[in-house]
Amino acid sequence: MIDIASRVYNHTWKIDPIVRSVLDTDFYKLLMAQTIYRRHFQTRVTFGIINRTAHVRIADFVDEGELREQLDHVRSLSLTRGESTWLRGNMFYGKRQMFSPDFMAWFEGFRFPAYHLEKRDGQYELTFEGPWIETTMWEVPALAIINELRSRAVLRSLGRFELQVLYAQAMTRVWEKVQRLRALGGVNVADFGTRRRHGFLWQDWCVQAMMEGLGESFLGTSNCLIAMRREVEATGTNAHELPMVYAALARSDAELADAPYKVLSDWQKDYEGNLRVILPDTFGTTHFLQEAPDWVTNWTGIRIDSKDPIEGGEEAIAWWIARGQDPRTKLAIFSDGLDIADIETIYRHFQGRMRIGFGWGTLLTNDFRDFVPEGRLDPISIVCKVISADGHPTVKLSDNATKAMGPADEIARYRRVFHATEQPRRELAV
Repeated sequence: MIDIASRVYNHTWKIDPIVRSVLDTDFYKLLMAQTIYRRHFQTRVTFGIINRTAHVRIADFVDEGELREQLDHVRSLSLTRGESTWLRGNMFYGKRQMFSPDFMAWFEGFRFPAYHLEKRDGQYELTFEGPWIETTMWEVPALAIINELRSRAVLRSLGRFELQVLYAQAMTRVWEKVQRLRALGGVNVADFGTRRRHGFLWQDWCVQAMMEGLGESFLGTSNCLIAMRREVEATGTNAHELPMVYAALARSDAELADAPYKVLSDWQKDYEGNLRVILPDTFGTTHFLQEAPDWVTNWTGIRIDSKDPIEGGEEAIAWWIARGQDPRTKLAIFSDGLDIADIETIYRHFQGRMRIGFGWGTLLTNDFRDFVPEGRLDPISIVCKVISADGHPTVKLSDNATKAMGPADEIARYRRVFHATEQPRRELAV
């Protein structure tokens, strides 16, 4: 096993680029990319980095030259023959040839497009503009780069023994969490921590700890490269990006109201089984469920993201029952800013009432809280979101007002179309 502390202490560019493969990304990006490739190949979008933890002035301590060097390195990457073979021949969610030959031919020739970077008031304005099928691929590596450069900037001030102690503390914390998960008995957890990880080596270590500590209860990792190397399941479905773009492209209020369901209609033409998991909160969960066509009720499950998890889970159960479904056969995936205590509470509340899974993200792969003075290694809430599509602004209402985004006039329009009331504000730790 790699001595992470020594590796961090002896960082050199040649052995430690932050993103070392096109597959160092989340599985849901590839699934969504295939849907985009088939239906929206000509659509142009803009993505942008948003640091919701605004008091952390990233540009004050992350060097612009280093950031550009890492971004430029990503632009030099392409899919290797071995990686292509894995995608073409591996079984994902019980299905071989998940990715069609035409999509794979495109992906094998893919190169990351250009980026635009500038500093403004202590933050980096980092945007990606171009074909949706290309710019979407920047989301995960861009976030991984910024988060790891922040970690490296802090760690440079620590000596060899300080680093050994730091990582020993962090390893102990992860293992204690794993032991608490194991004590629950049969709780199913996947690693969702790529985007805001402390670093690639650390995420890989966390995955190995979960593999050993949880056995079959560890569902896998969202990170394709780690999934390939560790021979575990690559996990993930879809994200808010799809309904946000579909909605922005709508030509009328009627098309706007139908956009979230058009996404699902397209998705079920491409995928089946456990990949048919709805994400209903982009424009408000309650209205989405009320207006959902009957065929949506037959989907495998639901991902509960921005809503209070207990409230969201109860709402899902009531919806299934009202639609004549047995919730015990349905899957609910909880994924919003979870830590071990949240997982324990949710699991105990819903155990036996539905099938439960957890996507454990930042507080698995980046929990160094209290180990460095002034919270300099505390994780931050930073995202890379699509902000326009074919020149039209995108909107996200969310079940948590803190996550809402878009121009004020468009937000007002979306609230009217989706009958959305003012959502509560839940504090964002990550």
